[in-house]
Amino acid sequence: MTCDRLVCANCAAPVSEGRCPVCRASRERLQKEGIFAGLSPAALLVLLVALIAVAVLAPVIAAPA
Repeated sequence: MTCDRLVCANCAAPVSEGRCPVCRASRERLQKEGIFAGLSPAALLVLLVALIAVAVLAPVIAAPA
């Protein structure tokens, strides 16, 4: 998730501007979270299953017949 469209409940300004301490804290927390932080556990599970499927099927598809 990005803070581009989030509105602070404390000051009603965009979080990306960081006008108040709450905005700045939220913005820093969102920036420290990794790339997969915004994904739900279900989405992470789907990505894991897809990665395993590719790892298992790649040698089968690439093997000469």
